[in-house]
Amino acid sequence: MSAPAGGGEERPTFVPVGEGRESVPTHPMISPHSERGAWKSERLESGPVGKGGGAAERPPPPTGPPAWDGPPPAGAAQVPRTPLDRVRAILDRLSIRWRLTLTYAVLFFTAGALLMAVIYLMVGWALYAAWPPFPFEELKELIGADGAANIKQEWYWQQHAAISGAQRELLARSLLALLGVGILAVIIGYIVADRALKPIQQMTATARKLSGSTLAHERIDLKGPDDELKELADTFDAMLTRLNVAFDTQRRFVANASHELRTPLTINRTVLEIALGDPEASGDLKALGRTLLEVNARNERLIEGLLLLARSERELSVRKPVDMKDVAETVVDQLAARAEEAGITVVAELRSAETVGDPVLLERCVANLVENAIKHNLSDSGRLWVRAGMVEGALVVQVANTGPHVPAYEVNSLFEPFRRLNADRVDSDKGAGLGLSIVRAVVRAHGGNVTAVPRDGGGLVVTVRLRSR
Repeated sequence: MSAPAGGGEERPTFVPVGEGRESVPTHPMISPHSERGAWKSERLESGPVGKGGGAAERPPPPTGPPAWDGPPPAGAAQVPRTPLDRVRAILDRLSIRWRLTLTYAVLFFTAGALLMAVIYLMVGWALYAAWPPFPFEELKELIGADGAANIKQEWYWQQHAAISGAQRELLARSLLALLGVGILAVIIGYIVADRALKPIQQMTATARKLSGSTLAHERIDLKGPDDELKELADTFDAMLTRLNVAFDTQRRFVANASHELRTPLTINRTVLEIALGDPEASGDLKALGRTLLEVNARNERLIEGLLLLARSERELSVRKPVDMKDVAETVVDQLAARAEEAGITVVAELRSAETVGDPVLLERCVANLVENAIKHNLSDSGRLWVRAGMVEGALVVQVANTGPHVPAYEVNSLFEPFRRLNADRVDSDKGAGLGLSIVRAVVRAHGGNVTAVPRDGGGLVVTVRLRSR
């Protein structure tokens, strides 16, 4: 089928045997038919027709600037961002550990800068206070007042130069020391932030290990003082307990529903088969019995599908090495008689593709795809392609078929339960509408994705991508 919904990587292109490349879609959206598009354009240009046979008066075009509902379109003028906005955008991309580290570092540098400023001023004051006074009177008696005044001026200039030089040297050495200690503070801040986030890391590790089978006994059980983190961990443990009760209730309900729903249907089928085997039964009674058998069989398939869907949406309890080539071969062999009866030619292109998962669910996933491709195909002249292999390092299983045209806007809805193409819930001659829902649930449980696109010429192309082993 198609590439994952993420959309960035290229879709694998398989060329079926005997078919041209044009039969395989290369784009998730199919262009409208040219005739249909031309007809629609003519209708839009001509406008509605009035009673007199001429075109009715069309409404005036809108005026004023356009009003965009939502994000601006591509190419629209961007609002200039301020430097503060750019800084906030960078901070928003940082993890909480680096935010705490930068917070510690900024606080340390701020405190260090304030301390340096205080020391710078205090050293200047101390040097001025400790500088010896100028002996003006003694020099005045020796060399006179003018000579003493000149020496005094030189004295105070030397005092100012010495103190300023000492302050500059202190400031330079302090900046180097602040830089070295600041780097050490960033490292220590990162370690402190890591230790502060250790309880949150423990919660994350516990949450990752949780599954349906470990929910009963897996708890955080955080030790330490009764602070906010301890309260958060205890609340999370209480939530896990409630979830465990809910999962147990769901498992018991599925088991009970499986027994209670299957038993009466099995009894009905047995009674109807006995009644049909009676040689004295009339033709009308046998016709009614066959109709009831068909309804009963449909209900059995519906119940099996619902139970399988419920099982597929839970955590995997079985994980084994599986080669999807063997799975696809088994499915093709099992459904070959049904395809031959419907007049459908099956082309299999299978290569080794190993993964880890539940073999039963994976087989059911591929079987649902092939069954849908057989049901919704051309009668007596249809074709079906089943492909499996490794494409660009990813495990890919692809099922394509001929058939009626599938609108691109209808494709995503086909994966919803009880949804069928161009049919309501009453039209159930081809199934209950759970096939693709089960496929999606199984693929998601295995950590993969499934997508579908309309096939050129009619039909559907479904691609399943799984993790390789």
